[in-house]
Amino acid sequence: MRLQDWFLTEDERGNPATRLDAWSTGNEVRPLIHGATYFAELATRLDRLGKDDLLLFADWRGDPDERLTPDGPGVAAAMASAAERGALVRGLIWRSHLDRLRFSAEENRHLGEAIEEAGGQALLDTRTRAGGSHHQKFVILRHDRTPEDDVAFVGGVDLCHSRRDDADHRGDPQAAPLPGRYGPRPPWHDVQVAIRGPAVAEVEKVFCERWEDPAPETRQPFRRLRDHVTRMDDMPPLPKPGPPPAPAGTHAVQLLRTYPYRRSAYPFAPRGERSVARAYHKVLGRARSLVYLEDQYLWSTEVIEPFARALEREPELHMIIVVPRFPDQDGWLAGPASLIGRVEALGRLRDAGGDRVAVYDLENHEDRPVYVHAKVCVVDDVWASVGSDNVNLRSWTYDSELSCAILDEEPDPRAPAGAAKFARDLRLTLAAEHLDLDRPGDGLDELCDPRVAFDAFADSAARLEEWHRGGGRDPRPPGRLRPHPAPELTGFRRRLAMPLYRLAVDPDGRPPELRRSRRF
Repeated sequence: MRLQDWFLTEDERGNPATRLDAWSTGNEVRPLIHGATYFAELATRLDRLGKDDLLLFADWRGDPDERLTPDGPGVAAAMASAAERGALVRGLIWRSHLDRLRFSAEENRHLGEAIEEAGGQALLDTRTRAGGSHHQKFVILRHDRTPEDDVAFVGGVDLCHSRRDDADHRGDPQAAPLPGRYGPRPPWHDVQVAIRGPAVAEVEKVFCERWEDPAPETRQPFRRLRDHVTRMDDMPPLPKPGPPPAPAGTHAVQLLRTYPYRRSAYPFAPRGERSVARAYHKVLGRARSLVYLEDQYLWSTEVIEPFARALEREPELHMIIVVPRFPDQDGWLAGPASLIGRVEALGRLRDAGGDRVAVYDLENHEDRPVYVHAKVCVVDDVWASVGSDNVNLRSWTYDSELSCAILDEEPDPRAPAGAAKFARDLRLTLAAEHLDLDRPGDGLDELCDPRVAFDAFADSAARLEEWHRGGGRDPRPPGRLRPHPAPELTGFRRRLAMPLYRLAVDPDGRPPELRRSRRF
């Protein structure tokens, strides 16, 4: 396997201004399925930080009181304790839209203030396009005396309410608002990865590029005054980065990003960056057997087009897609405007692939729907991606995003030639949970065969659907998958909602010439 066949080259990234290397090798990447798994490890590692160690983080939403373990500590307390012990703590938190839109402006400010009081520094960052967000979610820990402990966490898990759920999917006791159909403690499915090795230094470069952007963190005068009074506009220089950590494993890692095109350009991405979109176009051009996708939104026919073209090109290609039953967590985006993109995207995929495309949602064993917030893709059990980006135009062009693509240079001995161990194991781990295959002999190894896996998902979902139709009188069959119904939107409602969808739900952040040519 040649890395350049699957990864973007420096030229293909399309952003010569960045400091990032094309990719790094010699890494160890571990998937952390569920927020509870991630938070427990993060709490342990934060507790070990000491004098002159480094904690860098970027987040879309941060709730200072969100507990990292059942007995605490909260996010702010854990970070503040590290600062009090002498660790250098720096954070980039999206300032957020108004709370009346059910985002998190005050929560993010409170997290920043708690870190400031302990001697750290957290910037409330609005250096985005109008209506855009900083959607990246990552944490970097570097150690002055024990560099072998250096680690970066990258993925879809915010440091906030509702994320600390586990495999049982009974929800986080500290719940964030969701549509009532998810219940008072919404079950939450999410994925992060822990990275050790040279790629940690690459994630650090992502943080440094944003931190060192000379533009003011906000252009609104009243916000700037408030930040100045509370000392939240200080941007002390970061220490010179140390050398990359030593090799730790067999994984090649490529960091993929989205930054929008802005007239007040990012110095590290003057024309924006769309390497997330470009990577999907490249790897889907190689897809032959199975694309496995978990995604929060799955909007936009333009973004879904490379998936559809792959289905049309390869008659043996199958797709398994896992999405939330009810699509949006953010109240102002819910309703007809948020359905338009999914209606069109699923329609295009089904036209292209027919019954080779299977779309599911999840529920827990109490029949409560599970909110799918994960952003995971596995192509042919070779290329895997875990990040903050969703499959929509907003994530591919408008908001800032960070994703980790992984190729394993160790082949999978159970699989046909070409399959890689990391990608295969990630897909099987997720399948085991969704199918309730948690005991030896349950047939997990058989799912190495893509067609067997496709049929296993279909059979499990059909059995559970039949059980529900029968009123749930017999013992509940194993599995958590339900066939995802095709959303419906009448012509009148579609016409009414279309302007909001194009303007606010799924805007386009490409330079004008790329928008006109429909290229990324």
